[in-house]
Amino acid sequence: MGCETKYSLSYWERETFFGSTDVVVIGAGIVGLNAAIHLKKMRPHYKVIVIERGPVSIGASTRNAGFACFGSMTELLSNMRTSPIDDVFGVVKKRWDGLRKMRELLGDEAIGYEELGGYEVFSSKDNGSFEECLSQRQEFNTRMKSITKLDETYSIVDERISDLGLGQAQHLILNKAEGQIHTGNMMAALVRKARDLGVEIFGGVNVKNIHDFTSHIELETDLGWSIKTPHVVVAVNGFAKKLLPDLHVIPARNHVMITEPISNLKLRGCFHYDSGFYYFRNVGDRILLGGGRNLDLAGEATDSFAYNESIQLALKQFLSSVVAPNVETKIDTWWTGILGLGSDLNTITERVSERITVGVRLCGMGVAIGTLVGQEAAELSLD
Repeated sequence: MGCETKYSLSYWERETFFGSTDVVVIGAGIVGLNAAIHLKKMRPHYKVIVIERGPVSIGASTRNAGFACFGSMTELLSNMRTSPIDDVFGVVKKRWDGLRKMRELLGDEAIGYEELGGYEVFSSKDNGSFEECLSQRQEFNTRMKSITKLDETYSIVDERISDLGLGQAQHLILNKAEGQIHTGNMMAALVRKARDLGVEIFGGVNVKNIHDFTSHIELETDLGWSIKTPHVVVAVNGFAKKLLPDLHVIPARNHVMITEPISNLKLRGCFHYDSGFYYFRNVGDRILLGGGRNLDLAGEATDSFAYNESIQLALKQFLSSVVAPNVETKIDTWWTGILGLGSDLNTITERVSERITVGVRLCGMGVAIGTLVGQEAAELSLD
């Protein structure tokens, strides 16, 4: 006999947990929790609740690689082919500012921040790309100095290839201002910060529809009941079009794996390859590797968490040939995460109606820019 999952809220549930709210935030990821935290700081007397369809945030915030990065050279050069250079570095500055805000809010120890550097790997087939980076390095370092305060953000460090245990690598470019975090610890710290301020967080509540009335918002859940609130902040990134179909947000699935511990692992730091479509890092003595979306861009423009076997195979081959050649590795687990992309690098942080504010389309840089976007969405919702 089937089990009916829909039910009505009791009077106690409705009034105590979901009644008399001032703002409801949809999405308990980096943006949503930062929005809720900032709202409570600005309006301590407000009742702010966060609702999330999963037991924890399940889009990208808890499923990313933990890169505290803001721009590899090939990625920025690729961006410059469709956007003016001033716009590209304007986005870089926002990412940098967002990282600083996150670190100041939570503390480096709480998020496991390590400034081990961000490397870009070039194989022999990437000589053209490497030469382009060389030609632009001085210009990039000049522009970066106003952001990072470093004389040389990008440097050539080919001598480190052997020490890092990389295969098929001909050149390495280091971004010395980049680092890595422990994604789980970062999200746990955000949850603690929010709850300490009085934010209530409810998992397992999936919003099907947002009904925007003159006097209030009604959030229809798939559990058979609704939440009424004066204001809502939508922070569901790659899933935004499910609730607001007019938003230009394209979901993009990324595959990620992590190995079991490896004895005497040489790899340290965060690494990009092929304009950032492949990325890998150490997590202690494990290797985390993800990406490969460019092998099937159309197929990976989805919000399904299923796996693409051809991409998994390509990542396994990349692990054994480039990341850790001649090293015995065993995969611990796989997962997928859903990004929110658009036609340009800009996030969508705006009020779409008198009572609805959105902070979405993080373009794969949620760790860097999510804190800033959440705070901006919170401020917009109070205008």
